[in-house]
Amino acid sequence: MSDPDRLKRVDALLDGLDDVLPPPRVRAQLRLAANLTQQDVADAVGVKRLAVVRWELGKSNPRRPQRTAYIHLLKGLAERFPEAAELDEGMPTPASEGGSG
Repeated sequence: MSDPDRLKRVDALLDGLDDVLPPPRVRAQLRLAANLTQQDVADAVGVKRLAVVRWELGKSNPRRPQRTAYIHLLKGLAERFPEAAELDEGMPTPASEGGSG
C-alpha cells in the first residue's frame, strides 16, 4: 500500500470522528451552559423537543440530517463553554431539570 493510500485511510478514520456525539450528560451540560432550552435546540435542529429529551437521556440518537446539525451545535457550544464539555458526575441529570426545556 502506498503512502497516499495510507493517508487517505487515516483521513477517513479522522473524518468519522467528526460524527461522534458526546455522552448524553455532556449534551445537556453544553445546552445548559448556553442557557438554551430543549425547545431552542429542537427548533434549531428541526425536531420536536421530545427528540432532544431522548438524546440527552441517551434513549436515542439523532439521524441525518439532524445529526449533522446537532453535532455542529454541540461542537460550537463546546468551543464556547469548554468546562461544560467535561463529564461532571455531580451535574443533575436532564430529567431533573423540571420541565424547563
